[in-house]
Amino acid sequence: MRLLLAEDDPDLSRQMKIFLEDAGYAVDVSLNGEDAHFLGETENYDAIILDLGLPVIDGLSILRKWRDAEISTPVLILTARDGWSEKVSGLDAGADDYVPKPFQIEELLARIRALIRRAAGQSSSELSIRGLTLNSVSSKVTVNGMPVRLTAQEYKLLSYMMHHPGKVISRTELTEHIYNQDFDRDSNTIEVFVTRIRKKINLDIIKTIRGLGYQLVAEEE
Repeated sequence: MRLLLAEDDPDLSRQMKIFLEDAGYAVDVSLNGEDAHFLGETENYDAIILDLGLPVIDGLSILRKWRDAEISTPVLILTARDGWSEKVSGLDAGADDYVPKPFQIEELLARIRALIRRAAGQSSSELSIRGLTLNSVSSKVTVNGMPVRLTAQEYKLLSYMMHHPGKVISRTELTEHIYNQDFDRDSNTIEVFVTRIRKKINLDIIKTIRGLGYQLVAEEE
């Protein structure tokens, strides 16, 4: 899963990026509103963390521009603790949730997980398909109760597919959602990751759709 973090405080954004990456997310960071607006319009994110007090273009204006452009990426806004009017304005402008500063990183992570679940039509933090279970809180994967050890990139890929069961997902889309902007992306590595995941889970559950990509098959054919 890939996030955009738009926060102008260099120290805070650096700390948040570390925590978010440790939690298994690919993270792009923007320190001003102009860059954040551009990235939100041109890149594919699973969720956006948006500070309202950004320089150049404020967060509320960016949010309105995104929603006017019919960009529906889930947005969590960061506000001052006593800024109740900012919370109201942000939610009315199209934000999906908010966290007041200062905040606990555990709460931020929980709210991000919830935003991504809801956007994907999932109701639980534990995703299960035909004996394969992925817990987005603990980042643990099991097959029929037995633990499966995945690399960070393998987990990101499987997590994205399990959030979108039945959907045919291209290698390009998978690449865009498991790597950040600065990573040297190579969609050919997706095939390698899929092959490794298939071997590790030992389930006939990831189907190759020739010329289109991959599909996580929720029901036996």
